[in-house]
Amino acid sequence: MSILKEFKEFAVKGNVVDMAVGVVIGTAFGKIVSSLVGDVVMPLIGKIVGGVNFTDLTLDLGTSPTGEPVLLKYGAFLQAAFDFLIIAAAIFMALKAINRLKTPPPPAEPPPPPADVALLTEIRDLLKKG
Repeated sequence: MSILKEFKEFAVKGNVVDMAVGVVIGTAFGKIVSSLVGDVVMPLIGKIVGGVNFTDLTLDLGTSPTGEPVLLKYGAFLQAAFDFLIIAAAIFMALKAINRLKTPPPPAEPPPPPADVALLTEIRDLLKKG
């Protein structure tokens, strides 16, 4: 019975729920960025470079034993690399903004002086008065 209780405590902890929400949002964000890169950025770059479609960039390595061509699809790799760079930059900027919004903890009060130092300070103050 204690295993179920421990699992329940683990599953409903704020960190686990926050992480699950982050994964779902991250997956959706990844799809949006993939569409942005594949449908907007890469065609623009291809047009600038001279009408190149990056998804069609391949290197023919020969044929397989079944007679099908073996292709090294480096254009798809370039597109995935652009996806990663844009997602990483967006996450970096979001985390930077979130960290700016966090207020730093108040500075801790200095520890009280040791008893002998407090006593010497009190004696010094009495001598100054007197």
